[in-house]
Amino acid sequence: MDQARRTTLADVARAAGTTVPTVSKVLSGRSDVSDGTRDRVMRLVAELGYEGRAGRAAPPARGGSSRDGRPPFVDLVLAGVEGTWAGRALSGVERAATEAGVDVVVSVARAGDDAWLTRLLARRPRGAVLALVDPSAGQLATLAAAHVPVVLLDPVRQPPGTAASVGAANWAGGRAAAEHLLGLGHRRLGVVAGRRSHLYSQARVDGFRSAVTQAGVGLPDGRVVHTDWHRAGAGEQATRLLTGSDAPTAVFACSDTIALGVYDAAAALGLRVPDDLSVVGFDDLPEAQWAAPPLTTVHQPIAEMGGAALRMLLRVSADPPRQAPSQTPRQAPARSSRRTSWCAAPRRPRADRCQTRSQPCSRSSGSGLCTPRGR
Repeated sequence: MDQARRTTLADVARAAGTTVPTVSKVLSGRSDVSDGTRDRVMRLVAELGYEGRAGRAAPPARGGSSRDGRPPFVDLVLAGVEGTWAGRALSGVERAATEAGVDVVVSVARAGDDAWLTRLLARRPRGAVLALVDPSAGQLATLAAAHVPVVLLDPVRQPPGTAASVGAANWAGGRAAAEHLLGLGHRRLGVVAGRRSHLYSQARVDGFRSAVTQAGVGLPDGRVVHTDWHRAGAGEQATRLLTGSDAPTAVFACSDTIALGVYDAAAALGLRVPDDLSVVGFDDLPEAQWAAPPLTTVHQPIAEMGGAALRMLLRVSADPPRQAPSQTPRQAPARSSRRTSWCAAPRRPRADRCQTRSQPCSRSSGSGLCTPRGR
């Protein structure tokens, strides 16, 4: 195929062994296409670089358009709605959308199921925010060819150069957690991380390791365990970590949900937090405050990130770039919320008891840190 000319719908149809109307059905979210044909078309849209019909915008949205001729709503696609992370992301997106005069449609992208994409294409929104979703190259290319701009919120993998994204400063947050524990005198540190393939999990581990290495303290591979992001799985891996021959005195959990799994493992082993084990989480969800004792955690401004993603999406949809967005991916700063799940490293392993107990917290107006009253 002549690479000097623009790839056409007919080129995609020919390579997929199907017809132009069928390819059009895939790009418009029609359901009367087999899964195999749909997957093949989306893959070839990415491989051939099909960018949609030249000079043509997306078809009108179902349900009408706003006065400026653009669809009056955007999509928020979440990887799941369990827990409070999704609620905070939605609150930020919804608030920014209300300010802009657009509505939000919420859907869930379940692993291995393209139904969310088919429904989104059929709705023809102004654009979509994909939160913790791991879209394939074919899915992203299909959205681009259908003229549906996308912003990735906390992307699971390194986003392609053509995708705009908003995320937390995960590396800096992981480093801050390590510096906090090192400052308390801990030298046997452990990490319970999320999945190895997830970008934000690896960034948090890398940031943590950088501070530990700079301090001249080792972090053996055996003291870094990986799990899914669920509490039960985290508890299983934390049990393995805490029953090892070189068990840590402090653990960094790469999410607050994982930290609660560490709490469960510690309780089952007869270890008290923070007397015998210090724990630091990541996210600063309400669950962190409800834990006993309240969890020290790295604050992730989830609602602010959601709002920033929505505003970025509206800018991109108003003036879609021909190639990759020129701006670098936006990162929201992370900061600590210090509660009572930590204490100084014990002078004798497991023997000394830290005198810290669960105490009321007051937020410092200048630093943004939450510290126990009376300390």
